[in-house]
Amino acid sequence: MAIVDLAMIRAAHDRIRAHINRTPVLTSSRLDTAAGGSLFFKCENFQKVGAFKARGATNAVFALDHATAKRGVATHSSGNHAAALSRAAKLRGIPAHIVMPNNTIKTKVRAVEGYGGQIVFCEPNQASREETCARVIAETGATLIHPFENAEVMAGQGTATVELLEDVDVDLVLSPVSGGGLLCGTAVAAKSLRPQIKVIAVEPANADDAFQSFRAGKIVRVEPDTIADGLRANVGAPNLEIMREFVDDVVTVSEESIVAAMREIWQTMKIIVEPSGAVPYAAIIERKIDIVGQRVGLILSGGNVDLDALPWK
Repeated sequence: MAIVDLAMIRAAHDRIRAHINRTPVLTSSRLDTAAGGSLFFKCENFQKVGAFKARGATNAVFALDHATAKRGVATHSSGNHAAALSRAAKLRGIPAHIVMPNNTIKTKVRAVEGYGGQIVFCEPNQASREETCARVIAETGATLIHPFENAEVMAGQGTATVELLEDVDVDLVLSPVSGGGLLCGTAVAAKSLRPQIKVIAVEPANADDAFQSFRAGKIVRVEPDTIADGLRANVGAPNLEIMREFVDDVVTVSEESIVAAMREIWQTMKIIVEPSGAVPYAAIIERKIDIVGQRVGLILSGGNVDLDALPWK
């Protein structure tokens, strides 16, 4: 049985409603025509901190009992979860200790600092993230709010799909996947509300651990090298279990398609999405999924972009 269910997701929605944005679902007739289906973009780039991560982090922080919360929270994150946890901790009036890779883009570092998070930098690999975070927790007594393996985080992320399905009826939901928190919340919410819906995860081919793990039925780790900086974490073990129960497939996309998708969304829809958020649409550009005549929900996971390092001239 999955560690997250619809009751938890609904409880999370009630808990965080006052602290997050109910983001819009946008459409584009031009993109529909190009795709051959009807596309519905759930715009988490308009969420607090600029990403869906505000949902899970806020739920996890406000679900803590008072005594636990007082000792503070800690995590490791390349950016969006870090900012989201810092913001949620500030709202609750508790400390947030954030371990970040030393190659994190400057906009995401500034966001954490702006919300009062106390940053400790580490080497840009999973082992260093986890070791540094464990040391910080030992020194501070803070509670780990894992960016994707925490059940309350997954439940919070699933609230985006609850809202999507309240607004529109779709046949298929496309979600980016990294550690798997968003994907798991999305899949559990979608399948619980509409069992006939298909849920497909999309990730960069240069960070294809979820793709490999899903097919192997066990964790396969890779060293990611992708422009989609929010998708560089390897999928979590509890997340893979949920994926195998609720997710229909995982597909991969090229770096070139991610950039093309990002640019097309910017130009056509007049909204800013980060590379990670453009990944689901990249699968449509590459025709990795047959969506002809279907209604497709896409989670635009975030809009935090370093404008000094855009991937086009």
